Amino acid sequence: MRKKKVPSMVKDQQLIKKRREQMIKGAVNLFKEKGFHRTTTREIAKESGFSIGTLYEYIGSKEDVLYLVCDSIYEEVSDRLKQYLDYNRSGIDRLKQAITSYFKVVDEMEDEFLVMYQEAKSLPKEALPYVLQKENEMTAMIESIVRDCIEEGLLDLKEEPEIKLLAHNIIVQGHMWTFRRWVLKKQYTLEQYTELQIEQLFKGIIK
Repeated sequence: MRKKKVPSMVKDQQLIKKRREQMIKGAVNLFKEKGFHRTTTREIAKESGFSIGTLYEYIGSKEDVLYLVCDSIYEEVSDRLKQYLDYNRSGIDRLKQAITSYFKVVDEMEDEFLVMYQEAKSLPKEALPYVLQKENEMTAMIESIVRDCIEEGLLDLKEEPEIKLLAHNIIVQGHMWTFRRWVLKKQYTLEQYTELQIEQLFKGIIK
């Protein structure tokens, strides 16, 4: 599935990248505080450090900004997760390390995750499938490691629905650290939360 083509009046790709990075950063702050619908393009421009006229040289609509935010978040999550993963590890150690790494990425990008899940429903119809596909790709990374453990005879999972559900559960448990941070961070450190979640996720499935 292809990326949505966001219109730009500027031809310099480096400048487009720079300005859109500023735009994304400014938009995340505003969307977190006010939500997508209550934020104006003028406010996004001001938060980004340039004029409303300059803003429209790099996008076609406010929805384009939201798309850029969501796409950027998924790209960064994927890049960071790949950096943290130790491909020399194997078996259960590799799965535990993948979960720990994913939770760490969520912690580092908690504001971005919150914005993405609160506001993705406002994406244009043609952009939403692409963003949802990025979510599926992230889950597939975890699912692949789960399958490796099953092939090595380390996990007692046989049915396809069980395998997929474990991968989805791991992703959701990571998200919960952001969605319920108002209470979880008062009760656990990230390390404690991760350790307990891994223990509960693996109950009854490790051979």
